[in-house]
Amino acid sequence: MSIWELLLAFVVVVLMLVALLANVLVLMCFLHSADIRKQVPGLFILNLTFCNLLMAVSSMPLTLAGIIYKSQPGGDQVCHAVGFLETFLTTNSMLSMAALSIDRWIAVVFPLSYHSKMRYRDAALILSYTWLHSASFPIVAASLSWVGFHHLYASCTLYNKRPEERTQFVIFTGVFHALSFLLSLVVLCFTYLKVLKVARFHCKRIDVITMQTLVLLVDIHPSVRERCLEEQRRRRQRATKKISTFIGTFILCFAPYVITRLVELSSVVHINSHWGIISKCLAYSKAVSDPFVYSLLRHQYKKTWKDILNKILKRSSINSSALAGESRSRNLPQLNE
Repeated sequence: MSIWELLLAFVVVVLMLVALLANVLVLMCFLHSADIRKQVPGLFILNLTFCNLLMAVSSMPLTLAGIIYKSQPGGDQVCHAVGFLETFLTTNSMLSMAALSIDRWIAVVFPLSYHSKMRYRDAALILSYTWLHSASFPIVAASLSWVGFHHLYASCTLYNKRPEERTQFVIFTGVFHALSFLLSLVVLCFTYLKVLKVARFHCKRIDVITMQTLVLLVDIHPSVRERCLEEQRRRRQRATKKISTFIGTFILCFAPYVITRLVELSSVVHINSHWGIISKCLAYSKAVSDPFVYSLLRHQYKKTWKDILNKILKRSSINSSALAGESRSRNLPQLNE
């Protein structure tokens, strides 16, 4: 193995371990907190978490084996199953992010009618559509034998080995990425830009009230005035940073891989195998960033996993003190003797 292959294998191992740890932590928070389970977005986050976990235990290990051995890991049936699952999970993850953005859009733009427009039944219908949409493309690909080990990405994925079916495969790949990546990106941009517009409008209203208050309070200390102005600036930047993170991570992680898959269809451009694996690793990195972007960095999840950690630490301290007390009680008779 070259130094590049060793480095790429190390990156895949790190992505796999961090994705497992972070997504398991999100799942623990969901199971521990009744408040999180009551919220409708929790269903979308739960679906996204399961997709990321399955990606970490199915596709990532086979990609790691493909990098190390430079050949198809396992038999054809295993590779076909993993390729089918990878296509399904990737599409499902993208559509789950789009569903989360729709939920935020309704909550911010239509706050008074949110509970009537986004109920558990509505969320379940959206999830049903994402599953049907995500399953349709791998079913078609599997039925046409367009799933296999692709050396460019060192993974089991969509792959056509028959030159006579090249045109059909090009059309299928274009439609697949248009209705998965491009559709999700359009939904993300539309909904989050609407959310940003409303957030900026509210920030302007708060800024006007704040400035009027500062003008009226003539005797206010300069440090207090400066803190109020600083809070204004932070408030204006907060929504922009969050929305930039949602859209930016989606583009950064998925766009290089999707563009590479489309460019690969052209016989004119030669793609380096190292870049193919790097683009695949970027797509895998979405399973690492999602738990932090959508869950773990939010206040409610922070509080929940801190409560879980405190319970674990208290339980271990109680067990250790109990064991210490038991050992003392056993030693006392020996000392008396």
